[in-house]
Amino acid sequence: MSAASCPELLVLHGVRLRGFADTLEVAERFGLDPFRTADRLSGYEQRGAVSFARFADLGGWSLTAAGRTENERLLTVELETVGGRQVLQEVHHEFLPWNARLVEACTAWQLRPTDQDPFAQNDHVDAAWDERILDELTSIERALGPIAARLGGLLERFEGYDVRFSTALERAREGQPSWVDGSAVESCHRVWFELHEDLVATLGIDRSAG
Repeated sequence: MSAASCPELLVLHGVRLRGFADTLEVAERFGLDPFRTADRLSGYEQRGAVSFARFADLGGWSLTAAGRTENERLLTVELETVGGRQVLQEVHHEFLPWNARLVEACTAWQLRPTDQDPFAQNDHVDAAWDERILDELTSIERALGPIAARLGGLLERFEGYDVRFSTALERAREGQPSWVDGSAVESCHRVWFELHEDLVATLGIDRSAG
């Protein structure tokens, strides 16, 4: 039976995973009450763990250095409490080769080299080129299922990555290219990037090292 995370951890971790998000987005990430989330964010702001910034008509929360440290402390305590470090390390090791394939697939989705330009943008006119990449993403999708099952069996907050990835891939196959690598939607790349961040944050390792 998987363990539930405390709301205080989920609010701070939601900010980390989203990177820059308003209060409602932070609450929605883990299905939290928006009003209680707002109160917790306000408390974290007073403690210097998060900061709110506004750019034109966009506003959002982000972690401070102190907030990142506190987030990792809470994640470490939780992981040790459920005794899940070995499982998570095994899953992370299994994840890395698929991560390399995901990065290659997204690069191929963005670029389609020609004889004249090795960095030519993919205009998605070549159906065969795109289909090959979508097939690769389908292989990654199948691999994600068991990974997500092991993670979700450990902690409830890990649940849903496979469903979100599959939804994005389905929309890409329906002819919406941004659902492979777009940042404004819950694309395959965005979901995968978030999972990677979730793993390294929980294990307390430098993302550049894996």
